Amino acid sequence: MQRIVGVFLLSMLVVACASRPPKEAPAPVEAIEMPPPTETRGKFNIEADKLDTWNAVGQILVRTPGVTYEGRAQMMDLYSVRYRDVAFMILTRALLLSDTIKKTTTLVTATTPEGKPIDSDAVVDLLAMLQRDLPAEIVSVQERQAAEAKAKKAQKSKAKKKKKSKKKV
Repeated sequence: MQRIVGVFLLSMLVVACASRPPKEAPAPVEAIEMPPPTETRGKFNIEADKLDTWNAVGQILVRTPGVTYEGRAQMMDLYSVRYRDVAFMILTRALLLSDTIKKTTTLVTATTPEGKPIDSDAVVDLLAMLQRDLPAEIVSVQERQAAEAKAKKAQKSKAKKKKKSKKKV
C-alpha cells in the first residue's frame, strides 16, 4: 500500500511539475473589408439646366461656412471641396430626356478626388443643403445673368451711338 501511495504521490508531483503548452492566443480577427460603395448617398436630380445648376452650386459653396473651396473645372462640371475634413468633388451632370425625364434635368452627386463613389455623412449633409438651397439660387443666378446681358447690350448700343455721332463730325 505504501508503494501505491508513493507511486500516486510521485505521479501527482510529475503532473504538477509538467509544463503545459501555452494557451493558444485567439486567432486574430481579420477586419472584413467592405466593398467600396457603388453610389453616393444624398445624390439628387433637379429640374434645371446643367450650367445654371453648376453656377448656383459654386455660389452656394463659396459662402457656406465650413466648406473649403479647393478648385473647379467647368468643362468637367465639378467643384473640388473639403467639408468636415472630407475631401471630395461635387459633380453636375445633365440627364438625357426620356420617357421618365421630360424636362431639362441635372444630376448633382459627389465622388472621391479619384472619381470613385463616396459614402460619408459630411457629403450627405452638404448635398442635402445644396438640394434645399439650389432652386432659389438658380433663379438668382439666372436673374443676375439676364441683368448682366441687358447691361452689356445697353453698353454696346451706347458705344454704337457714340461711334455714329463721331462719324458725323
